[in-house]
Amino acid sequence: MRRESQTDGRPLVMGIVNVTPDSFSDGGRFTSTGAAVERAMRLVADGADVLDVGGESTRPGALPVGTAEEIGRTAPVIAALRARWDGPISIDTMKPAVASAAVAAGATMWNDVTALTHAPDSAAVAAELGCDLVLMHMKGEPRTMQADPRYDDVAGEVRDYLAARAQAAMAAGVARERIWLDPGVGFGKTAAHNLTLTARLDVLVDLDFPVLYAASRKRLIQAVDPTATEAGDRLGGSLALALEAARRGARMVRVHDVRETVQALKLQAAVTAAG
Repeated sequence: MRRESQTDGRPLVMGIVNVTPDSFSDGGRFTSTGAAVERAMRLVADGADVLDVGGESTRPGALPVGTAEEIGRTAPVIAALRARWDGPISIDTMKPAVASAAVAAGATMWNDVTALTHAPDSAAVAAELGCDLVLMHMKGEPRTMQADPRYDDVAGEVRDYLAARAQAAMAAGVARERIWLDPGVGFGKTAAHNLTLTARLDVLVDLDFPVLYAASRKRLIQAVDPTATEAGDRLGGSLALALEAARRGARMVRVHDVRETVQALKLQAAVTAAG
């Protein structure tokens, strides 16, 4: 998958397709294959460059999903999408067996919130699959990650962790040019940690891997604007964070509101070019 910005100068936009009953923003809305595929094709029409399909919620407090169930949720959606669209499709999973089934169905990227630490064979499977790979930072696991997370230097610690995970992936045989890094906004971090990570995104960019930034509709926005109690109230904050991440060097943003994000990024890029 290309890593450079779009021809209009903006970062790539990854649209979220949750095939789950319990995701924090849209859980239960697209649980059937047909509904999920139509949702995905709407995101493509809205301008999504990449589609990220997930079958297990990683919201704070989420419970695990069995491998067979997760494959049953995601593989048919990916296969149906591949029959209708030739663009990049990502599987959002921590399980190597789910990633393997997704790639067999047509996925071209593995988005792993555990940075290949969930299973002993995760790195070997990533190398064997040969697809693009997102390594994300998470402190703890979804059920416990928001239980008083602490850091001495959140930006430095996230950078060092992801640099080490990238080295481990490459040592297992993953090509460097396949690796993306994600600071993991909201995954074992307070609002203050998330704001600092965003403000200091350059320390991750400086590792010279492309950075994926994902803060769409997250509780960080409510921490700054207490009136944004519902996920649907957070469009303005989501756009502000996407624009800030783009300004600080992110090469892709993962979002729910694709059309609005693409438009905002296009305008940002146009203003930058005009100046």
